[in-house]
Amino acid sequence: MPPTIPTQHPSHDERLSVTFVQPDGTRQVCRVRPGETVLDAALDNGVPGIVGQCGGGCTCATCHCYVAEPFRRHLPPPHPDEMDMLAYVWRPGPGSRLACQIRMSAELDGLIVAVPALQA
Repeated sequence: MPPTIPTQHPSHDERLSVTFVQPDGTRQVCRVRPGETVLDAALDNGVPGIVGQCGGGCTCATCHCYVAEPFRRHLPPPHPDEMDMLAYVWRPGPGSRLACQIRMSAELDGLIVAVPALQA
């Protein structure tokens, strides 16, 4: 009987990386489980500048970030509620998103987001 090859299944402990870039260029790499949000990664790791005052309910704009260009195409379009909140962020720009609305997946592993100098 030929040997069997074990099937590769993602571990429940699998972690994806998110890099937060501060306005001064300082980088902080955080690990997060698939399905958790970029806000979860920021709060769990004490990332300065990402507040998440509403706890991830998309009812404030204190988790505003700028998603780096190569990753934007992997994100779904912002929900209308997110679009409403983005109208209140400080210096909205290309890649402006709310970290609470970005759920991590294998496609986003290595995600880079810039933290704005101010939050709304």
